[in-house]
Order: sequence, then C-alpha cells, then structure tokens
Amino acid sequence: MKTTEAVYQPELIVLMKAVLEDAAATLPEAKRTSAMKADIASQILACAAKGERNPAALKMAALLAVVECTHYSHDISPERRAV
Repeated sequence: MKTTEAVYQPELIVLMKAVLEDAAATLPEAKRTSAMKADIASQILACAAKGERNPAALKMAALLAVVECTHYSHDISPERRAV
C-alpha cells in the first residue's frame, strides 16, 4: 500500500467522517464490514489528498473505487455502475 503524507484541517476531517458514514449507509447491511469501511475511508482520504472537497464527489469516487475492486462488481451491469 502506498502511503501519502497529508495534513487535514479539523473541518475536513469532520467532512470526511460524514462522507464515510453516508457512503457506508448506502451499502447493504451485510456489506458494512470493518474492511469495507476501511476501503471506503482509504478512497476518501486519497481523493481528499488530491484536493477534492465536494462531499458528493468524495462519496461517489470512494464507492465506485470500492465496487470496481470487489469480486461483486461482475454482478453489476455497466448501466447500473454508471448511476
């Protein structure tokens, strides 16, 4: 895993936590595992480190990245992935 050093302001940390909670809430309950939440958090941090601050964009990027890298992504049609 590649690590990136970044410093986040308290307001951004609050925002990222809210995005993580919102993103996790969109998953089926059976998928809301600690590992899945860690993957989502990692994606949120990566996007924030690149300068993204829009909550909707952070959530979408995190969820798309997690779906694309799971073995469940083959079950989702390309049309639904674009939603």
